[in-house]
Amino acid sequence: MKIQSLKLAYFSPTGTTRSIVRAIARGINQNIVEEIDITKPDARKKRLQTSQNDLLVVAVPVYVGRVPSLLSEWLHAIKADGTPAVCVVVYGNRDYEDALLELKDIMKTSGGIPIACAAFIGEHSFSSPDTPIAVSRPDAADLNYAEMFGRKINETLQSMSSLDHSYDVNVPGKFPYKDLQGLPPVDTIATNDNCTKCGICAESCPVDAIDSEDYSLTDKEKCILCCACIKYCPENARTVKEGMVKDIAIRLSKACKERKEPVYFFKS
Repeated sequence: MKIQSLKLAYFSPTGTTRSIVRAIARGINQNIVEEIDITKPDARKKRLQTSQNDLLVVAVPVYVGRVPSLLSEWLHAIKADGTPAVCVVVYGNRDYEDALLELKDIMKTSGGIPIACAAFIGEHSFSSPDTPIAVSRPDAADLNYAEMFGRKINETLQSMSSLDHSYDVNVPGKFPYKDLQGLPPVDTIATNDNCTKCGICAESCPVDAIDSEDYSLTDKEKCILCCACIKYCPENARTVKEGMVKDIAIRLSKACKERKEPVYFFKS
């Protein structure tokens, strides 16, 4: 099969998913590449339409073993007219559970034809100096693996003469998917006196949860606990408060020390 353009659609509040997607793209080595970054709310107002001449890579982080619920509407609105698709999830060294299967199923429902799927590891949102979880991942080895995955995708496409909706890739996961009983809304972000009111936290928030008039205020109903505001703050002025989220981070830091490696799946 001959692909005319590569489209990279991703949600990446802290940049880990973006770095993996770009490494995959380097391996695919397509001349025409378009990035569709749906991290910010305005970007999720635009609908994506693709054709059989495109290759679509869709990548999302894993939230509580599932595809982030705030992306559901945008993902289901994709119009992929028989587009070969690559499904990628990124998790924080715990488990991706049903997320990859869910993303694959969404792509099929949207008219795409998944030809490859993968799960990569990125530094956990709750990772901090006190509670390290998959620190600095994806690292060089992860990105090399992503490039190799991209080359494998390219080889797979070149070996195909045609593609139809009967094509399938088996991936781990269960249906019905994991019951999404995630964290309830919780006031978890603290701001200290280091804050210079630069506004970087509000700019980095993917759900506009930070008050642009008072950066110390975070709307707990909107907050998705991605912790981008903490990771991007140049003054280390934002931290996780003592409480449920902090306790979860402590448990994950202890339970997820063993390094997990990325995996990919093609049709056997």
